[in-house]
Amino acid sequence: MEKIKPWISAFRLRTLPLSISGIIIGSSFAYYNGAFNIVIFILAILATISLQVLSNLANDYGDGIKGTDNDKRLGPERAIQSGKITPDEMFAAIRTNILIVILFVFLLVYTAFGSQDFLYALLFFALGGLSIYAALKYTIGESAYGYRARGDIMVFLFFGILSVVGTYFLYTKQLDHVLLLPASIIGLLSTGVLNLNNMRDIDSDASANKITVAVKLGLKKAKIYHAVLIVGAIILSMLFGILYYRSMTNFIFVIAFIPLIIHLKVVLKVKEPKALDSQLKVLALSTFLLAILLGIGQVFHIL
Repeated sequence: MEKIKPWISAFRLRTLPLSISGIIIGSSFAYYNGAFNIVIFILAILATISLQVLSNLANDYGDGIKGTDNDKRLGPERAIQSGKITPDEMFAAIRTNILIVILFVFLLVYTAFGSQDFLYALLFFALGGLSIYAALKYTIGESAYGYRARGDIMVFLFFGILSVVGTYFLYTKQLDHVLLLPASIIGLLSTGVLNLNNMRDIDSDASANKITVAVKLGLKKAKIYHAVLIVGAIILSMLFGILYYRSMTNFIFVIAFIPLIIHLKVVLKVKEPKALDSQLKVLALSTFLLAILLGIGQVFHIL
């Protein structure tokens, strides 16, 4: 049991609801268009969760062996940093997790496209491979993009655009412009979670030469950047509700604005980066809530 606890901690379970937010939205739009498939939905969830766990383990490994996770870090103690899991054990777990991701991606793509749509299947296998590469290269290697202030754009693209649009395509085999705003909303909020994490670790990252957007901006400007991300997501949500209005049920997502606005007020008032750690769960779950409510508003038209 004592050996299991460090692994559960390394999986960083609080990041998992955020990772499937795009899957929920893409699936909801597919359901509205009569193309929903429960098997595709389950496999998409499993593939995404396994990919997120891979990313979390890879981040622990990359930051751990580079010494970025040290005593100056303000967030929860990482597995390698604590010494409870060795780098070799973590690397072995990463390799195993890659195989699990490949398995779920294969099952997902085969279920969605079968042998009829070979080019589509090939495209999504490539996207799956690219996702694995992106999960590994965030902190691992000398050219890790997370150390060169490129993590934000990658999170926006993978957690927002690819997650929502890609999920919808798995069901429908087509693209739809109506997905651009919801995909951008989830992308902005997911980027906000990363920025919040980087603001918390701003001092330890700077000392370890991990250059994030927060490190480049400094805490004060990083807060402004954070506000732009959150307010931008709120504005795009309202714009989506107005442009694609069908009933008042479409606007049920405004409930999620309450925790988002409270969160933003807390972040803007924070003076010590350490106080930002508790807000990571708040923003992640608020994003998850917004995704669910956007989906409900799309599927059900009651009022």
